[in-house]
Amino acid sequence: MKNVTLGSSGLQVSEVCLGTMTWGLQNTESEAHQQIDYALERGVNFLDTAEMYPVPPSSEKYGLTEQYIGTWLQKNPHKRTDIILASKIAGIGVPWVRNGEGISGKEVILAVDRSLQRLQTDYLDLFQLHWINRSSPHFSRHWPGMINYASFDVEREKAEHLDILSGLDQCVKAGKIRHCGLSNETPWGINQYLQLAKDNGLPRMVSVQNEFNLLHLTDLPHVMETCVLEDIAYLPWSPLAGGALSGKYRNGAKPEGCRWTMQQRNGIFRDTTLSHLAIEEYYQVAKANNLSLAQLSLAWVNQYHGVTSTIIGATSMQQLAENIDAFELSLDSDMLAAVERVYRQYPVPF
Repeated sequence: MKNVTLGSSGLQVSEVCLGTMTWGLQNTESEAHQQIDYALERGVNFLDTAEMYPVPPSSEKYGLTEQYIGTWLQKNPHKRTDIILASKIAGIGVPWVRNGEGISGKEVILAVDRSLQRLQTDYLDLFQLHWINRSSPHFSRHWPGMINYASFDVEREKAEHLDILSGLDQCVKAGKIRHCGLSNETPWGINQYLQLAKDNGLPRMVSVQNEFNLLHLTDLPHVMETCVLEDIAYLPWSPLAGGALSGKYRNGAKPEGCRWTMQQRNGIFRDTTLSHLAIEEYYQVAKANNLSLAQLSLAWVNQYHGVTSTIIGATSMQQLAENIDAFELSLDSDMLAAVERVYRQYPVPF
């Protein structure tokens, strides 16, 4: 397993990051522990979680994912320094998570303390803002006319960012978090945080995790350019497009217990006619090269210039092994050209 530097942090992380959002709903505690053990055996040292997990979120399951990681750490305290542990503070709109409050300096401090308690650890290596307070072009809100950017109060946004950075700074100085990152952000937001940190001697954002997969390439080229030139680690989440690029939904299938059979907070927005057409084309490319669709999709994300560490998830050990195996693959020029022909035909399928 190849290790890479997490932006400007200096931390060395595996090019695979183990996502955990199914733990507590689709996976039991023992299955979660088994996944961590296996990932470490394969050289994966990077774990990503969030206070809101598992997903789809609910008040009954809230916090279980972090608790499962906490019980693993309790059993394996000597392995804490073997992992780079990341968590996230939820944005506005989830009523059972800190009463649905948006992100602020005060809420950052509260969220960090509660996550550390559930995780049974003294510190987080990376603490991230799960989604932004202002309207976001993520979660299928990237279409024209969905967000009125001119309605934003720029000075208010800057003051809010500064307050958040101040809260993060308190946590860094207290030794509770080592580094800070973003999620579901834009080039404007990334650059605002960088400039405010520089001007005020506050913690610098070292990473951003956004959705990035063969069905969703809207971060090209602008977010990716910002990350490369500003030394920000780019961490793709949902590299299999919510499981769609595993091929499990081909020909109208919806296997029992899969994510598309569950109520989603933002809806099942990837389930479109164009998505299914693109999936079928990618499946044929994979088949012609003796790969699974999941392996092709993950290997493609991994090889893309600017990607640091890809966040994968699995509900079975078989899936986890197959997903990690994909990062040992190298796509030749013919395969890359075949993939490009498909995404030029379906650049924005959902």
